[in-house]
Amino acid sequence: MASSSPRPVAVPDPERARTVIAPPEDGPGNWAGAPSACLSDGMFYLAYRLRRPLGEGRGHAVVVARSADGIRFDPLVTITKEEMGTESLERPALARTEDGAWRLYLSCATTGTKHWRVELLEADDPAGFDPRTARVVLPGSDRFGVKDPVIVHTGGKWHLWASCHPLDDPHATDRMVTDHATSADGLEWTWQGTVLSGRPGLWDARGARVTAVVLDDGRTVAYYDGRASAAENYEERTGVALGDGFGILTAHGTEPAAASPYAGHGLRYVCPVALPGGGHRFYYELTRLDGAHDLCTEVHDGPLVGGGLSVA
Repeated sequence: MASSSPRPVAVPDPERARTVIAPPEDGPGNWAGAPSACLSDGMFYLAYRLRRPLGEGRGHAVVVARSADGIRFDPLVTITKEEMGTESLERPALARTEDGAWRLYLSCATTGTKHWRVELLEADDPAGFDPRTARVVLPGSDRFGVKDPVIVHTGGKWHLWASCHPLDDPHATDRMVTDHATSADGLEWTWQGTVLSGRPGLWDARGARVTAVVLDDGRTVAYYDGRASAAENYEERTGVALGDGFGILTAHGTEPAAASPYAGHGLRYVCPVALPGGGHRFYYELTRLDGAHDLCTEVHDGPLVGGGLSVA
């Protein structure tokens, strides 16, 4: 469970959670979540994944939706795993270029393997994403699967943090680290190395997956998912990691920063969206009492980062 001590970085509070999208079915393995959200031209845009239990389809669709208030969303387009030629879809990433074009980065499981790759769709409008135009931008390799990208465009450069899963042991491909990459155009990427890993003996020992990056006055604040063991796969909790610039991230504290009170305690894929009047709206995936996962939101009125926060 999450620690009750004060946090210098704002994190979600499940008691304040409001369900935005519920899975079509109840019970374990049925999820709506893995959100990527942004605010553009006064509207909220949300990309999320729908999942069924293992053996019943896994991540079967990604939906892109739009909302005026950040709570009630209207679907614009649904992309299925069949259209992407993948065994399962995982967390998408939604981004917009300087010239106003939209991009949707999709995490695709390579059929019959433990490998993951990331493919890209581009459109003038989020309703226009067409799977037939997809191209691979992060192919992974025979050593690593790559998925769950987090995209930040700043200072004329694109930055990406992705969850990388080693494939050397076919029975332990749930292990994960986060690697950082850079790009001039958001299409061709150069890997810069691993910036966050799990810590032996702690709650995130099995792996650490960055889900959001916030740049704050020279500091880099990252939200990440962690788990202690393979048994906690799919039920990661949220932690906070800190850094300077775009280098190594250091996990903050020795306990999770946020967790669900139910079932496996999963609270993951945290994505904060800055609001025009100040504060942020969090989106995240939350395990509920029956074991299903809801896509939830809440508003945090203050700054994300408190004073006196340091990397040490």
